[in-house]
Amino acid sequence: MADVAARERKILVAVDEDEESVHALSWCLKNVISKNSKDTLVLLNVKPPRAVFSALDGTGYLFSADIIAAVDKYSNDVAECVVEKAKKMCKDLHDVDKIKVETRIEHGDPRDVICQMTEKLGADVLVMGSHGYGLIKRALLGSVSNHCVQNVKCPVLIVKEPKSS
Repeated sequence: MADVAARERKILVAVDEDEESVHALSWCLKNVISKNSKDTLVLLNVKPPRAVFSALDGTGYLFSADIIAAVDKYSNDVAECVVEKAKKMCKDLHDVDKIKVETRIEHGDPRDVICQMTEKLGADVLVMGSHGYGLIKRALLGSVSNHCVQNVKCPVLIVKEPKSS
């Protein structure tokens, strides 16, 4: 255990507004980060690309630049809120002086961006939550965690919430 504590690791945690992500971060702080470590925890939030609006939607409503700007601002506010909540959680559950916490907000398909950032940042481990979709929903939506497991070069830790009884 002393060897793990002495080594500097970069731990990338994918965070979003879902409860599964919050559980994964909490589990990581309690079980992966050691008290005497020199770990860097990188909290990554990926904003999906904005839906492409034509000048007219299906009902003939014209989207103004103000509406599109408001949608973009809301998306940015949600991302900022997610990373701030995650940073506060790190502070509450761990001595922040012992671990360095960095935040990143990126744009794009979460599957691709998480894989790219894991590589770019040289992460030693990727931690993410699992939505626990069933077979049909997973087939339709695609599984971000499954994609990352198949494509990143470092270990991937998928944290599932315990089933309630």
